[in-house]
Amino acid sequence: MEEAISWVERLGEHIEIFKVGKESFTRYGPFILKMIKERGKKIFLDLKFHDIPHTVARAATGAVEQEVFMFNVHALGGKEMMEKTVTAVQRVVRERRLSMPIILAVTVLTSLNNEDLTQMGFNCQTSELALRLARIAQESGMSGVVASAHDIDNIRKACGSDFIVVTPGIRDTVETDDDQKRISTVRSAIARGADYIVVGRPIRNAKDPVQKVQEIVKEITEGLAIRKEVV
Repeated sequence: MEEAISWVERLGEHIEIFKVGKESFTRYGPFILKMIKERGKKIFLDLKFHDIPHTVARAATGAVEQEVFMFNVHALGGKEMMEKTVTAVQRVVRERRLSMPIILAVTVLTSLNNEDLTQMGFNCQTSELALRLARIAQESGMSGVVASAHDIDNIRKACGSDFIVVTPGIRDTVETDDDQKRISTVRSAIARGADYIVVGRPIRNAKDPVQKVQEIVKEITEGLAIRKEVV
């Protein structure tokens, strides 16, 4: 866990929310959450729960008990799964007097494109599926969604400005040789209306991660200025 501690301490001055995904949580479990909280930072628990409604609802209450700032489930788990998750979380928050976390529904992974959906039997494009799932998530009481920057416009029009959009697949350019297919730059994602962006590899792989974060903050400011002009 030394590497994780190093990243949090190195970037903590510039980053408020740290994402804990499957790799880190599988290795370190709740200990990594405790470490981040002890340093005064918020947690995005990115485990993408996807199972039967009862199981996901139970897992979600566990996330709430860890006092994470936000966590996610797969929208493809269905409306009942999302509704029961929201109900279970609200109950635990009320009974234990905890803060209500942001509950997100993952729409379509940014590693998937239209060809992938066809291969899996979907008779629609990524943008159509993302929008459909976002609407179901909102009807289910979710706080927002995880969605590609390419889907933000449609989701905003359908779900409104208060519905949170978290955008992963952030890269320095729109060309990449990794497993992400529907990507965006920081500036573009923010300009399109993302409330939060998820940035991993561009920071981890940078020669100077701190400088990279500072550059990202500058791009966020530029993106917000563009968004304001459009509005």
